[in-house]
Amino acid sequence: MEFTIGGRLEVRIAPADVGKRVSVRRLTEDGSDGSKFTDTVGVLTSWNDGVLCVTPKSGESVRIPESSLVAGKVVPSAPARRRGPAASFAELARVTARAWQPVESEPLGDWLLRASAGFTRRANSVLPLGDPGVPLGEALGRVRAWYAGRGLPAYVQTATGAEGAQEELCAVLEEHGWRREVTAEVRIAALAPVGDLPAEVSRVRLERTADAAWLARYQRVGTPGPEVTSVLHSGPSVWFATVPGEDGEAPAAIGRCVVDGRWAGFMAVEVAPEHRRRGLATAVMTALARQAMDEGASAAWLQVEADNEGARALYDGMGFATHHRYHHFRPV
Repeated sequence: MEFTIGGRLEVRIAPADVGKRVSVRRLTEDGSDGSKFTDTVGVLTSWNDGVLCVTPKSGESVRIPESSLVAGKVVPSAPARRRGPAASFAELARVTARAWQPVESEPLGDWLLRASAGFTRRANSVLPLGDPGVPLGEALGRVRAWYAGRGLPAYVQTATGAEGAQEELCAVLEEHGWRREVTAEVRIAALAPVGDLPAEVSRVRLERTADAAWLARYQRVGTPGPEVTSVLHSGPSVWFATVPGEDGEAPAAIGRCVVDGRWAGFMAVEVAPEHRRRGLATAVMTALARQAMDEGASAAWLQVEADNEGARALYDGMGFATHHRYHHFRPV
């Protein structure tokens, strides 16, 4: 990370650069780790009263006293993509939302309030893809009241790490007392290499509906209510994959795919603990990918929580790369 001109550290950012992606270096507060400087890369979301706020890909804002700043510069708004299909944040946000539709929803300007009796944060959170049409404080008050009326916690889903994402909204939510509760990655890849993987797809059964056996393997819920089946069956073209178990057991593996134009989204890929490390997750995804390609899809996406190391390693091997991260903020 280079900050110097002619060997001198320089601060080449100003309050007018709020909203741009920056790289800054500051003095550490105590130097206890033996380093003199700390570097931060993210979107400059505010610069008020001698304090900068920079929001990196993690979604958790970093407050930097101006007095500690020793270097800074504006950097490209998003790193160049090295692999995977070209995609904007706005396109992926809408595609992923269509693949996991709520039981009920209500617009608030360009925001969409979503509820599904508490089944998953994605189906019970605000999708803010523009201006709510009222001041933000008022909008957040309406959000809290709307979810309270349904006996649900209020969540706002935001994204960071891609051009046109929502680092500024993350910072403002924190200012209003909301805190990030969970982070996941949205990953993308070319679809054909997934469909070409050497996998035993003959064992995989594809259906248009999630039957009782599929739901018995699905680990997100105990006894699924109508909101679960409603969300799972939502989307433009939905497929469910099952690898049957033995002697009437629950399936050895399952998966779900939603085909939407050029995109195929993979979700709910689960393998029974006693059947893991046998290639079943790969077989499920390969079978679903081939079906999606038959319907004209050419690109793939999926979501994986940041702390799921096993799934991350699997998807790394399939060629998936992180496009952006999304977060759920909740008032405290």
